[in-house]
Parts: sequence; structure tokens; C-alpha cells
Amino acid sequence: MDAQTRQFLERRRVAHLATADASGAPHVVPICFALLEETIYIAIDEKPKAADYGRLRRLRNIAANPRVAIVADVYDDADWTRLGFVLLRGAARVVGPEAPDHARALVALRAKYPQYRAMALGDRPVIAAEIDTVTTWGKLDT
Repeated sequence: MDAQTRQFLERRRVAHLATADASGAPHVVPICFALLEETIYIAIDEKPKAADYGRLRRLRNIAANPRVAIVADVYDDADWTRLGFVLLRGAARVVGPEAPDHARALVALRAKYPQYRAMALGDRPVIAAEIDTVTTWGKLDT
């Protein structure tokens, strides 16, 4: 990943994670994320609707099919010369609290998103998506 692409991703506050189940049925959700080296980390935060985070479709899909895609983009309705996106593809894994990269991921996520500082994330897994391919398009310096 080149420096311009990395900086574009670091400036984005939200991206979209696409997973698929074993049959290939797609599922896309918005995510907050942190980029560390060539891995995107995604917290499983406190969700009012899901007391049992293990039932989240994204986690079930990753268990059945680890291939994922993540898109971060810029859209400007008034000026289409400013449009740009980064598409990342890779393999995801669910990282439990006992894993060495779990604490490091939470430090990065909490540094980027102050809302996470007040959440009890330490006993929840994070998703780690190891980036295999990077596709870029458009203006990435915004």
C-alpha cells in the first residue's frame, strides 16, 4: 500500500465491510476501523440491539467464509471531481481478547474514535482483516 492510499484510509471515519456466508450471500455493514501495517481492525462495540455479539452476522460469515472486502470513499454531490475510493480485499479472522494483537488494536481504535474510550471492549473480539489487494480510484488527497 502506498503512502497516499494509507493517508486516505487514515483520514476516513467510516468504511463498509462486506462479508459473505458459506453460500456466498453478501452482507455489508458500515464500520469504524483502524489501519495497522497491512491489517484493518474493526471493533465489536456495544450494540443496543445485540446482547449476544457472537450472533452478529459479520462474525458468523467470517467463520464460514473469511474472504472480505472493505470500501472507504469520498463522495461530494456538488463536485464529482472530488470522488475517490479505496477497495481492500483480504482474509478476516476474529481476534479474541487473549490474542497478542487484540490490545494493540483497541489502543488504535480508541485513539481514532473517542466514543470507544468509554466502551467495555476489552472482553469482546475484534475483526482483523489482512489486506491482500488494494484497488484505488479517483481523488485520494481529500
